[in-house]
Amino acid sequence: MANISWVEAIQNKNFTIKLYVGIALVTITLLFYPLFFDYIEQRNGVVLNDFFLQKLPVKNVSIPIFAIIWGMGVLTLYRIYKSPNIALLCIWSFWLISISRVASITLWHLNPPENLIPLIDPLSNTFYGGRFITKDLFYSGHTATQFLMFLCLQKKADKIIAFLATVSIGILVLIQHVHYTIDVVTAPIFAYLCFRIAIWLLKYFQNASPN
Repeated sequence: MANISWVEAIQNKNFTIKLYVGIALVTITLLFYPLFFDYIEQRNGVVLNDFFLQKLPVKNVSIPIFAIIWGMGVLTLYRIYKSPNIALLCIWSFWLISISRVASITLWHLNPPENLIPLIDPLSNTFYGGRFITKDLFYSGHTATQFLMFLCLQKKADKIIAFLATVSIGILVLIQHVHYTIDVVTAPIFAYLCFRIAIWLLKYFQNASPN
């Protein structure tokens, strides 16, 4: 997609429709999240025998997790301010990640790992109904979101930072024992699939609708 300014973007009917529809879809999904998480917290699941996780130390690393996630969020918002196309990719990909997590969490009933330490993140927990959720497993939304930023950001330096953030978050959520290894390892795969589908959808709507 051509790199355009926000002034040019908001004058393009096709762009504004995709932007507003994407924002609406994300908003509806996030409003649904508290109800969904209430449901999954009440059901019972299985505890995986995670050999790798059992070998890791158990520590509360909420602060570095919080710092990385929201630091990357600020960087991505700044790049969105500079590039409307990044905004579309992020919004639509994030929505697809959100609904794919609803599907995967619904299909696989998992109880949290042993020795889990609650992740303290007052901003993120707002979307979870103001409390820490333990059964939003398979796959890791924290890791997937960081990898999504790696995919959406365009500058080489930004991609390096986002990749390091992805690896760091993956390791840290395991140390905190809030996810299984399989949750973290598969998260980038799901993020990439959602990213590619988002690109396809945006191109499809571009071709299907007049400017």
